[in-house]
Amino acid sequence: MKRKALAVFMTTAVVISSMAGCGVSTGSSNSKEEETTEAVSDDTSNTADSENQESEDTTTDDGENVTKASDDSMKDREEINLWFWGAEPYAQDAMKKYLVDEYNASQDKYQLVVEFRPSVDSDMTTALAANQGPDIVYGSGPAFVMPLVEAGKLEEMDTYAEEYGWKDRILEPYYESGTVDGKLYSLTNGISTMGVFYNKKVLEDNGWEVPETIEDMETIMDEAMEKGLYASVTGNKGWQPVNENYASLFLTHIATPDTVYKCLTGEESWDNDDVKAAIEKSKEWWDKGYLAGDDYVNLNFSESLQLLADEKSPFFIGPSIAFQWAASYFTDDKTENIAFIPFPSTEEVPDETYTLGAACTLSINANVSQEHKDEAAKIIDIMMSPEFTQEMTTAWPGYWGTPLKDLSTVDTSGMGYLSKSFMEVVQKVSEAVGKGNFGFYDNVFFPADTQQRIVNIDEVWFGTSSVDDYVKSLDTAFQEEFKKGLVPPIPKPAGIE
Repeated sequence: MKRKALAVFMTTAVVISSMAGCGVSTGSSNSKEEETTEAVSDDTSNTADSENQESEDTTTDDGENVTKASDDSMKDREEINLWFWGAEPYAQDAMKKYLVDEYNASQDKYQLVVEFRPSVDSDMTTALAANQGPDIVYGSGPAFVMPLVEAGKLEEMDTYAEEYGWKDRILEPYYESGTVDGKLYSLTNGISTMGVFYNKKVLEDNGWEVPETIEDMETIMDEAMEKGLYASVTGNKGWQPVNENYASLFLTHIATPDTVYKCLTGEESWDNDDVKAAIEKSKEWWDKGYLAGDDYVNLNFSESLQLLADEKSPFFIGPSIAFQWAASYFTDDKTENIAFIPFPSTEEVPDETYTLGAACTLSINANVSQEHKDEAAKIIDIMMSPEFTQEMTTAWPGYWGTPLKDLSTVDTSGMGYLSKSFMEVVQKVSEAVGKGNFGFYDNVFFPADTQQRIVNIDEVWFGTSSVDDYVKSLDTAFQEEFKKGLVPPIPKPAGIE
């Protein structure tokens, strides 16, 4: 049985690691470190003093560089390890200052060492399969966690949840998404939601109001194309999973959270009129050229944000974590040109509703000592606090939107424009979740094969699959995984009894 579970783990996790990156699609063609090339903090005064930091460059088996952030003055301490994706140097400095240094100063036995690995997903899969790996396990969303639990690689965290009060502090949908059979195995470290970035100057110069409905937005996009602008700028160059951003949006705002909830809980087939309407709407947008037209396949997020900053389009449709890359392009007098709104209301979903995504998850390695498990839990608790959220968001906008029920103590007065804007989005998402106004981003709530079918929605866009055939294949994939118990817990949106 264990051998079978390990085989399932290796097969599924490798598939997921090939298509997941930090919880949401970025549209960058290379490693996670390259995804954030040239990104800079909007408050550089808060970067860490690296005087005591030892940056040791090592190489993985596949030749990718790993930056090891440690403290040479604590080399005699026992190490607690966290592997993370290959973030920019300014982001690494922020983690050193606000996580590594804070934890290391709290006791005198252990030293936290963070390794920034561009190939973290595949590295993690390989190490855990051999009962090795770091004490704190990074995951690209709850869908990544499921096979790890199946294979016995993650520690159950219910005791720590009770000790630190996580269930009381964390938004219920995010907390529950980290459970398997009622037991906690992971915590989402940051809220991400799909929505619309817009260039305020472009709207103002063209006499366009911020769209409140999907019809408003479509009118603006039509007029933008008539003026020689892109309707919106985004693309999947080098990273097909960008497709799932739009699929998830239309499932939320056209199929409705109610219908998707019923599909995910097995109450209703995916082969239904509401889901078909969502897929057809995405096809309509594709055919009209709303998704950057022919350049959709030629643009990644960095190039798209550059075009938005250069006033070549009114809109960039993407995940809220894109604030961290926007910092590279909305600079100087352009800094405050960018703003973010949830996807505009539709006839089916008129209320302000957010598609819930996750930056990534944090778990504890089941194959380390009990003492290391206890320390790993302490470190995760630091990262699930409003103080950490405030410090990291100030230095690193767009990533550390901790899914806390109460964010009232987070002070944004000292933040730069992008950091403050991002935190306002996180606070609005938190409020919406409390009201049940949320939909389901696929990398959080869909099992792996079903998620891949969502990624492959471009079959419909390119006309190689009909809507009917696509939806049937989606349902087939889901039903197989549903029978195997691979669907994460699904929270109830508003209107579900």
